[in-house]
Amino acid sequence: MNILMYSHDTYGLGHIRRSMALAQNILAEEHNILILTGSPIVGRFDFPHGIDFVRIPGMIKQNNDLYVPHSIKVAPEMALAIRQNIILATAKAFKPSLFLVDKAPLGLKREVVPTLRWLREHCPQTHVVLGLRDIMDSPESTITEWRKKNIYEALDTLYSEIWVYGSRDIYDPVREYDIPAHIAPKMHFTGYIPRQIPRFQHRPRLRHGMNIAPGEKLVLVTAGGGGDGYKVVDTYLTMLETLPHPPFKSMIVTGPMLAENLYDQLAARARKLKVRICKFYRKMEKAILAADCVVSMGGYNTMCEIVCAARPSLIIPRSVPREEQLIRARLFAARGLLEYIPWETVEPAPMLERIVKLLHEPGPYEAALADFPMTAFEIINQRIQSFGAQA
Repeated sequence: MNILMYSHDTYGLGHIRRSMALAQNILAEEHNILILTGSPIVGRFDFPHGIDFVRIPGMIKQNNDLYVPHSIKVAPEMALAIRQNIILATAKAFKPSLFLVDKAPLGLKREVVPTLRWLREHCPQTHVVLGLRDIMDSPESTITEWRKKNIYEALDTLYSEIWVYGSRDIYDPVREYDIPAHIAPKMHFTGYIPRQIPRFQHRPRLRHGMNIAPGEKLVLVTAGGGGDGYKVVDTYLTMLETLPHPPFKSMIVTGPMLAENLYDQLAARARKLKVRICKFYRKMEKAILAADCVVSMGGYNTMCEIVCAARPSLIIPRSVPREEQLIRARLFAARGLLEYIPWETVEPAPMLERIVKLLHEPGPYEAALADFPMTAFEIINQRIQSFGAQA
């Protein structure tokens, strides 16, 4: 089966990391998987045999509606035209049995619509699936945007199925986003997407390899892609700077999209504190498992990694330009899975207080996390197998 995946990747690492996790776990001997992506760092990931990517020109989101080219010095309209043509040409040549679109039903600025229409007309046997994370945004904002952009019509006419990478018991987009009754049956709740976390018994070896002494506590700070993570890292370093002798070891991963001048400022402060800092860490899953506490923003993928590793965490969710992270943090905190402080109000003293609590009382969080179901791969593979049975 030829599987084509579209990931517009205009901000952060979330889309490409989600697509990579899905591709690696639905890969079978009879599958060929191509990922269409605008991620500027896609080449840093390890691609197993059977998976490859088609790089489209990168775009950067400046706000919810404004996107500009990441590198090439051309008008946004030209960059979008190039992306649209590459997407359509790839679909025509590859002729996928499954076309999986990540998050954006129409693509960036409707760039995937010509491909969706071509597949409907020329390859009606292709299963066209929209993959949505658990939470898109607040109900009010999402409904307004979807009505304005005719998203409900697209869900009705252009997609065979909609996969929601979350649990309806935790957040129900059918109700929250006012999904019409004739579209709701298309929606399949897969559960959250697990990550390839090393087995827990390997944790001592991982910690030894990271020079963490027995009994020493490690706090891992990660800001996702880094584009909006400066405040989290800055607050954490300010917290450390108030402590004559921090009672724990620290590691900071800022994300590769943090501006160079801001990274240099943070790195200089970290070096004075003898704290390890880097922009990108290839084996993030191992670092999360090795940590005793994770301080992070509240993006979908990082949250899935933290849950899979069953690590106590302090989440600093942003609410701009979307409230998705804040909503998710509140829901997870209500289940005893984590602690959180809103991005807008985070300060060094409350941050230290929460971290100390998580380091000294990890048991309840670890127990709640260990019982959290991560079923996406099982459900998605069942759906794909059903496509083969229908063929």
